[in-house]
Amino acid sequence: MSKMCDICGKKPVSGNNVSHAHNKTRRRFLPNLQRVKAMVDGSPKRLKVCTTCIKSNRVLKAA
Repeated sequence: MSKMCDICGKKPVSGNNVSHAHNKTRRRFLPNLQRVKAMVDGSPKRLKVCTTCIKSNRVLKAA
């Protein structure tokens, strides 16, 4: 199961956990994905969409 937005293609990025002693270990920043039923070519379809796309109306939710 890929952690990628079906609309904008947003996916996990990597960075560092930084402790108080400034030790660095790798970590992942995951996109906030939600499963929504959206209209695609006139028919409802389940998509994994990030909350940014939902808020900016890039996806039309199906009723």
